[in-house]
Amino acid sequence: METLNTLYNLMGIIFVLGTIISMGLSLTMAQITGPLRNVRFVILALLANFVVVPVAAYILIQVFSLDEPLAIGLLLVSLAAGAPGLPKMAEFAKLDTAAATSLMVLLVVITIIVLPIALPLLLTEITVTFWDIASGLIFLILIPLALSLFVRARYAEAAASALPYFTQASTFSLLALMVLMVVLNFQNVIDLLGSGGLLASLILVILSAAGGYLLGSLGGSNNWVQALGAGQRNIAAAMVVATMNFGSEEIVMVVVYSLITLIVLTPLSLELGKRHSMEA
Repeated sequence: METLNTLYNLMGIIFVLGTIISMGLSLTMAQITGPLRNVRFVILALLANFVVVPVAAYILIQVFSLDEPLAIGLLLVSLAAGAPGLPKMAEFAKLDTAAATSLMVLLVVITIIVLPIALPLLLTEITVTFWDIASGLIFLILIPLALSLFVRARYAEAAASALPYFTQASTFSLLALMVLMVVLNFQNVIDLLGSGGLLASLILVILSAAGGYLLGSLGGSNNWVQALGAGQRNIAAAMVVATMNFGSEEIVMVVVYSLITLIVLTPLSLELGKRHSMEA
């Protein structure tokens, strides 16, 4: 089991780096920052991720009367936005990967600011610091993205040559992650069946994606990008907080939520990709 956990952590790092670097090698800075010039796009994204999702989580906690550890786990994922897997899901769905990448970067930066401020207000026993949350996100997302964008801008041919390898690494590591996540957390899922935590997580994923889609529709475009952005949560950030401040039950809730997210949103992304291929 320890070997599988080590492999799972390794696949997680490869997936994040492979996805982020492949996006940086395939896009320009202008393509990534372009969607962020759309004020409506930014405002709707912030509403979807930092208002709709946390409010939905709070309501579900009350409806299912979740035990405190499960409630904390659900609250953690609801406040952690900017999933590194968003560009990959957008790629599967054949959506605008530049918009997905810019949305991810925006949400990561805001999460770094919001999470250390919001959690101590909501949970007085928490001791997380700004750097606790920011460090992993900066080193695993922002710095690799910046470096790969620099390589793409200065050494276009080298970037084009390296791109397929990082893309393949991202795809294969995601498949390995999905298998390992099921194997390692099957018992955790079973344990949550009678607690309401599993159903609350499933409903939150669906409500989050639906909320993102509806708000995205108000913006006139990128509704599915907003849906996938809101539906996925930044599990890495949530895990940092859960590991440093809470116990195994909170961690299990975060992990189970990530598993449900993959189970729900990956088939959705693939189906969208099929539809877009048929329409092309």
